[in-house]
Amino acid sequence: MQQTSSNLRPVPDQSAAFRAAPGGLATTLTLAAMSLGYGVVQLDVTIVNTALDAIGGSLGGGVAELQWVVSAYTIAFAAFILTAGALGDRIGAKRVFMAGFAIFTAASLACALAPDAVTLIAARCVQGLAAAILVPNSLALLRHAYADETARGRAVGVWAAGASLALTAGPFVGGGLIALVGWRAIFLVNLPIGLAGLWLAWRFAGETTRHRRHELDMPGQLAAVAGLGTLAGALIEGGALGWRSPFVLAGFVLAAAFAVLFVWREARAPQPMLPLSLFGERLFALSALVGLLVNVAFYGLIFVFSLYFQRVNGLSAFETGLAFVPMLAAVLPANLIAPRVAERIGAPATIALGAAITAAGCLATLGIDRGTGYLAICLQLIAMSGGLGLLVPPLTSTLLGSAAPERAGIAAGVLNATRQTGSVLGVALFGSLIGTSSAFISGLHASLVISAGVLLAAGALIRIGASSQARQ
Repeated sequence: MQQTSSNLRPVPDQSAAFRAAPGGLATTLTLAAMSLGYGVVQLDVTIVNTALDAIGGSLGGGVAELQWVVSAYTIAFAAFILTAGALGDRIGAKRVFMAGFAIFTAASLACALAPDAVTLIAARCVQGLAAAILVPNSLALLRHAYADETARGRAVGVWAAGASLALTAGPFVGGGLIALVGWRAIFLVNLPIGLAGLWLAWRFAGETTRHRRHELDMPGQLAAVAGLGTLAGALIEGGALGWRSPFVLAGFVLAAAFAVLFVWREARAPQPMLPLSLFGERLFALSALVGLLVNVAFYGLIFVFSLYFQRVNGLSAFETGLAFVPMLAAVLPANLIAPRVAERIGAPATIALGAAITAAGCLATLGIDRGTGYLAICLQLIAMSGGLGLLVPPLTSTLLGSAAPERAGIAAGVLNATRQTGSVLGVALFGSLIGTSSAFISGLHASLVISAGVLLAAGALIRIGASSQARQ
């Protein structure tokens, strides 16, 4: 009888046991799930760039329409990411992360089946919303899984490395899929990734503490969407309609009004979407600003170079993908060594170093023209991606470390909102500069100069700001 009673004891929760052990299997597989979540988000940032020419040929549209295919994703990503982080803090990051992965997977299928450009842009908006849900909650779950600061920094390095690998592999993978199957395949590839990420998160990730007093700030959310959308629209259409167009000028005025309304709301809301008090911490504010500036430069250039390779130099989608392959040689090891470099020279110095390397790559590319041989710009592309790979992990760790644990979701949301806002602005601004075929090369040169300037400014700001805070 005693033996029977013993046999009826509940079986221990093995996944909980794994989570309790530092470096246990569940912790490692949680990192894998979070990396898949961030990776698929970044994959869709660049994989679409390789398909732009094919999408334009299939569905119709000029540069402005193609900018909307890219920017619809990043606008929704940037605009909803703060609410998504707060939602994770309120009802649990694991629950929200899994919902985001499911929505992203379904939206990818809708993109693949889109019959026209309008449907594709709408599905890309939903993808961006899901991406906004995935990223801050993946970071919140990593913070929950890795309590030790050093271990967390290295985990963030792996998380960023996977995303950077996806980011730079996107053009190559996209080019291969387009050549073999067609542009719709670039969205179908997300389906197995989504299913794997969902299973790993459900099975191994631990749920975070819920803070039910965190309310959602819907007026602030609406102001953020309206402000960012009108600003991107004005920048994109400025290249097509002219900067003096009444429509474009009205867009800039509305964007400024919505920005003022957003700040006014956040300063007075009982539970703001973006607590302005966070920016009282100097390193937090500087990290957010650097994230915006870096993405203006890098993602804007990815868009421009994708069109340069295909529309100016006549490369196929697959050849364009191959042209981005050398980036893989630099970004992944840079991500992996970045935490150790930061341990030696400090995170601000590592961020500044990465920004300087990327800026040097931009300036070294200014000799580019129609028909420029690929070998003449290969090293510059490697420098650009290597610098980015070096600065992202310490930038992320610095911002997370400057916020209280209970605000981890919001802090991660702020960093990614500013970075995705930078992506929107970079694609919209640089796309407007290259809007016509005759202006493409001069627009490309201007984009490189602007990128180098904002990167050097970002590095100087974080370095000087951190030194000033240390002296206080």
